[in-house]
Parts: sequence; structure tokens; C-alpha cells
Amino acid sequence: MANNLEGVISQFQEITNEVKADFGKLTSEQLNWKPGAESWSVGQCLDHLIKSNEEFFPELEGIASGTRKNTFWQNWSPLGGIAGAFLVSTLKKDSQKVKTNQKMTPPSEVGGEIVAMFRAHQSELVEKLRAADSADWRKVVLTSPFVKIMTYRMDKGLEAIIEHEKRHVRQAKRVIEMEGFPK
Repeated sequence: MANNLEGVISQFQEITNEVKADFGKLTSEQLNWKPGAESWSVGQCLDHLIKSNEEFFPELEGIASGTRKNTFWQNWSPLGGIAGAFLVSTLKKDSQKVKTNQKMTPPSEVGGEIVAMFRAHQSELVEKLRAADSADWRKVVLTSPFVKIMTYRMDKGLEAIIEHEKRHVRQAKRVIEMEGFPK
């Protein structure tokens, strides 16, 4: 099965366009408004996505340069076949809360330029994917930067990144639809 680079890029572009359309005109106050102390603002959702995705950049750069090889664990992990599918299914369920890795926790307040930063980040992600497209995404096995024993094929990893983005965009949309959101 060939890599579906254009399909993956199309999904990232759709998410980017959705973010721009839904959040691009929000003020700094609106981007930072939270419905409660334990909830995230629109800006925090976007900041979290940038931080999370950047964790995959070294792998993509290694793939693009041809220097990255699967480790012994990546080749022989019994989790490789099921972890990716499990991760994708979990991310599709908004009701299922997942504890965020401390490193990926956004700051309490973000700057008003977070939407522009997210859009620039998405462009950088797409360029790194284009550069790494020579690899067979079904043979490259990634280790989760968040749960070091979890491995999954690159095609499933990219699907998980897309679903992760969609999940947090849905979360951000729920924030702007809440009572009390500054208009």
C-alpha cells in the first residue's frame, strides 16, 4: 500500500482552515477564556496541539534524511499492530478523558497570535511530511514520545495525530459555544 501523502495533507489543511475560520477572529480575551479552572481555553487547545505534534518532528527529520531506522523494540514489539488502532479509536471518543503528559500541558494563558502560530506550525508539519514521504509508512514504526513502550506504524501514527487535532478542535468549539463565553 502506497503512502497517502496528499490525503493526509488534505486533512491537516482542512483542520487548519477550520481553526482559522472558527477562531481566527477571536480576541486575546476570547482565546484565553475558560469555562472552569480545570478546563482549557481555545488558545490552550491550540498550544497543546503545537507542543504535541512537535514531539514527532525529530522522527520525521530522521526519516527525511534517511538516518532513522527502526529499533529492535520497534521491530519486535507485540504492541505495534494494536496500539495504533487503539489510540485512534480512543481519540475519536470525546467522552473518554485522557490525562495530558506534563510536557504537553499548555500555559495558563497564551498570546493572541496562537491561531497564526498554529497555522504556521501546520505548514511546517506538512513540509516535514512531504520530506519524509520516501519512507514506507507501513514499515516505519514509531515509538510514542509520551508512552515509551507504545509503538505503532507511521500510517497509524499520522492517523492518530489527525484525530488528536480533530478532538481538540471539537473541544475548542465547545468552549466558544458555552454560556459565559465573551461575545
